[in-house]
Amino acid sequence: MDDYTQRRGGEAAQRFADRRQRENDAPRLCSEVPRLLSLRLEIDERRDGSIVGGDAKHIRRVVVESAPALFVITCGDLHCKDGGYDVTHALMRGLHAGATHFEGEDSCSGTIGSANCSRVLRFVAIATYRD
Repeated sequence: MDDYTQRRGGEAAQRFADRRQRENDAPRLCSEVPRLLSLRLEIDERRDGSIVGGDAKHIRRVVVESAPALFVITCGDLHCKDGGYDVTHALMRGLHAGATHFEGEDSCSGTIGSANCSRVLRFVAIATYRD
């Protein structure tokens, strides 16, 4: 393994460890929204208005009982440095309002070379609640 590969692997490992620590430190979703029974996120990533990877949407089913109240999603572009999407505020606002269906988006905060990453993540949240 060359130095570049080891350095990139080390950077990825550190990003993973940092993310895991943020998730561990975050309050639990079930504590923040006690009435929440289920949450499903339909996620797609776009570049210049077109869905990246065809028409496929990624569906994430959130395990409400153990999930952190933190929704940070990594940018899908392998060349993007320090990128990702933080949709925590938008999701928590909808969940606190008791919305059963809501949408949002966030622009990637990373860079590709010397330019800003042009990707945008869009989500649809579908939630159910206890009476």
